[in-house]
Amino acid sequence: MIVVMKPNATAEMVQAMVKRVEEMGLKAHVIVGEERTVIAAAGVKRDGHQAELESCDEVEKIVPIIASYKVASKETKPEPTVVQIRDLKIGGSHVGVIAGPCSVESEEQILQVARQVKAAGATGLRGGAFKPRTSPYSFQGMKEEGLKLLALAREETGLAVVTEVMTPEHVDMLCQYADVLQIGARNMQNYHLLQAVGETRTPVLLKRGPSASIEEFLLAAEYILDQGNQQVMLCERGVRTFETHTRFTLPLATVPYLHERTHLPVVIDPSHGTGIASLVPPMCAAAIAAGCDGLILEVHPDPSRAMSDGAQSLTPEVFADTMETCRKVAAAIGKELG
Repeated sequence: MIVVMKPNATAEMVQAMVKRVEEMGLKAHVIVGEERTVIAAAGVKRDGHQAELESCDEVEKIVPIIASYKVASKETKPEPTVVQIRDLKIGGSHVGVIAGPCSVESEEQILQVARQVKAAGATGLRGGAFKPRTSPYSFQGMKEEGLKLLALAREETGLAVVTEVMTPEHVDMLCQYADVLQIGARNMQNYHLLQAVGETRTPVLLKRGPSASIEEFLLAAEYILDQGNQQVMLCERGVRTFETHTRFTLPLATVPYLHERTHLPVVIDPSHGTGIASLVPPMCAAAIAAGCDGLILEVHPDPSRAMSDGAQSLTPEVFADTMETCRKVAAAIGKELG
């Protein structure tokens, strides 16, 4: 249920209500809105809880939360969440752009691509240091050395670093290097990992699993939010269907659908969603037209020599052209790209 505080409720009143909710055995999530503060009370409610809280002078009303995902629900927080890290802004009137190689391969490679995507207007740098691969014989990433190179690229360019965390044991280490922790599609329902990143205050980019429903996707986000980390971004990266002309099927209807149900920002990954570099630019434009809050793209200085996902990676030149097109689309719907 949602405890809606009166507009004149003080910080002390809010904390007193939090204590009261927790004494009932419920978990309290304080959400400060533009007009008033609400407290999402999650857990097993007993008869009398609602009436007891409604009787408090500082409470305006109690609203039941219908959705199974309580804190992620728009019922809890009508205003859209905006996540900002350095110059990367995801949500509201901004379409943040994160770009970079699938994998960090060398100092020369990551610095070159960081400079190029920065020059084209990106504000986030993606790059995998730990790579989950289907085959155990594929390149698994440079691990901590790769993280150090990402930090070096950030120091030179100012780009926010977005990289994948694969296990709870790696969370503390990645927080030393990364600005955003990415949860890959394979780990969307790795609940111990979700709870571990939720215990941090580092922003999280959560990718949808290839066979996950929207309900499962939002409940995965709920695991992170439930631990207190409110800086969560949802990433649609395509789902597995019967179709074979693309690597996955990228459902852009996900964008407005999620905006109707959650306050969390929505990022689109057209690189994994199509698996074909030539399809990435038009899908970027279409995603912005659909109202997405961010894009995450794979860009490589020489895709034919990439150690992973070269077929879906843009060259820096094509990325720059794509950014120009996307700026026009964003401006047409009243948004700013960058």
